Formats: sequence, C-alpha cells, structure tokens
Amino acid sequence: MIPISEYLGSSPTPLWKLCRQLGVTHAVATLPVKEAGNAKPWDYMPLLHMKQRYEDYGFKVAVIEASPPMNRIRLGLDGRDEEIEHFCTLLTNMGALGIPVICYNWMAVIGWLRTSFTIPGRGGALVSGYDHALMRNAPPLPEAIGEERLWDNFAYFLERVLPVAKSARVKLALHPDDPPLSPIRGMGRIMRSVDAFRRVIDMADSEYNGITLCQGNFALMSDNLPETIRYFGRRRRIHFVHLRDVRGTAERFVETFHDEGPTDLVTCLRAYAEVGFDGVLRPDHVPTLEGDSNEQGGYSTLGRLFAIGYIRGLQDAIEGRGRPNDEARNPKPEGMTKRE
Repeated sequence: MIPISEYLGSSPTPLWKLCRQLGVTHAVATLPVKEAGNAKPWDYMPLLHMKQRYEDYGFKVAVIEASPPMNRIRLGLDGRDEEIEHFCTLLTNMGALGIPVICYNWMAVIGWLRTSFTIPGRGGALVSGYDHALMRNAPPLPEAIGEERLWDNFAYFLERVLPVAKSARVKLALHPDDPPLSPIRGMGRIMRSVDAFRRVIDMADSEYNGITLCQGNFALMSDNLPETIRYFGRRRRIHFVHLRDVRGTAERFVETFHDEGPTDLVTCLRAYAEVGFDGVLRPDHVPTLEGDSNEQGGYSTLGRLFAIGYIRGLQDAIEGRGRPNDEARNPKPEGMTKRE
C-alpha cells in the first residue's frame, strides 16, 4: 500500500495530532522557520530540529516540498549561482538527514495560481478554480521571459544540481506548472505537458531526475492518466504523488472533492502498484467544508481529513481488506466472546 502522507507546516498544530489519529505516518515538510543566529532554513541544524519535531510526533519525513529562493535561477539573472549553491546545500543536508525526496517547481515569479477560492461546490463547500479569461487583460510582468530561455535556464540548473543530488541520494521531483498554460501575464511556462516531462527525464538518464505526478495537472495534460502513470513509473521517474482531481480544461477548471471528480482514482492507484511506485502520496487542494477556515484555500483541515479517509478506503478496497470484520487486524479484548 502506498503510504498516505500529509503536507504539514514545520511547527506542530492540531492537524499534526489529527493526522496521527487517522493513521498517517509520513510527513511532507516545508522548510523550517528561521532560527536564532545566522543559520539559513536549508542549513543542517534547522533541518535537524525540524525533522526531530516530526519524528517526536510519530512522522517520518518523506519529502521536503519547498526550496530556497529560485527565481534568479529560473530567470537566468545575476546571482543564480548563489541560489544554486543554496539549493545544493539543502540537498546535501537532506541526504545527511535521510530525507529522500525534494519536490520543486519551475514556475518563475508566479507560483500555482487560482482566480477564485470561493466557488460553491457540493453542498456549498468552497472550492478553488481558474478561469484564464479573467487573466487575459492582466498587465504583463516586468520580469517576463520566453519559453526557450526557461528551458536553457533549466538545463543550466539541472547540470549543476543533479550531481549533488546523486551524491546526497536525494531524488529531484519536479512539479508541473499549475495551471499548465503559457504564457500567463507574459511569463512563459514550460512544465505544462506530458511531452515536456518526457523532455525533462531525457535530459539526464538518472533515477534522481524525476517528477512529482500531480494528478490535477496531469489530468489536464493527458487524455489517459493511468497510461501516463505507467509511462513514467516504468522508468522509475515518479518520486512523489499529489492525489487530487479537477473538472474542466486547463483554461477553465474547478477543483473537486476526491470522490466526485472525473478521474478514475481506483485505476490510477492500481497503475502505481503495477509499476512498483515506492514513494508517498498526499491529498492535495481540498474543498473547505462548513465550519472550517478558508484562510488557506485548498488546505482546510476538515477537507483534508475527508480526503485521507476516502483514499484509505480506496486502498483497502483495492487490496481486498475487510477491516471491520478482520479479527486478525482487530482482535477482541480478552474475555469478550462472539454474540450468539
């Protein structure tokens, strides 16, 4: 069974304990908060302290989904070599601490983008969505560059970083552009198609050069998501999975509950099993349920708890597990007998 992980901030919150109560054993970490003194978040001691906090709560840190600043690298500006040095320091320290995967992206200046976080979903739950028509007249960014320069800058980055990743035994897991469109506000975006990710893995024949298969994005980029999973999975290049779903097209879509989207999640989970995927997955971008905060749209607590339970149920059904009636897994307390 693929371990279910959860994206947890670097300091304990009630969500940490709730996830442990649901049986989640793996954490997807951010970079630690800045500590006293001159230490950077990617230095050894802040990372060690953060890792120990997770472990004290019973979590194994499976992925760091964050990076030092990278916009100078992506844009090819003066100072990019210093940013690459910081990224390599993070990889080296992750390797020393046994943290095996880093999820990073190549979205310059504009990160993942939505035009609304308050779209009414099922039963009035709030979901996020994107409508490119609302962005067409947005002013261009002064830093905007084209796609070929982004590819050149990515090659420059990968050539310098991949040897460090190999030495540290930390796998690079590149996340798609979200939404997978180009340009946005004049800024080129290149990680927006299955062919782009084929190009990425062809750039360096190494198991350490891999991808984050974010199903919400790949569902918009592929007509056959299970076959896409098999393609990259058979090449051992899927290092991390974001399990979510969307309805619509790249230019206009909404996020959905995990149990109501158009993607066949059962077939996708079976595809990961077929290719021997040995990383972790995490639920991503959930609706905000009644009574919960929408302050961080897509990451409400109740929505995440629902997603964890639903995915665990799918996994048990696929594996034929009968949890409620499995006495080997749920032994009766001593002295109790079956009711006649």
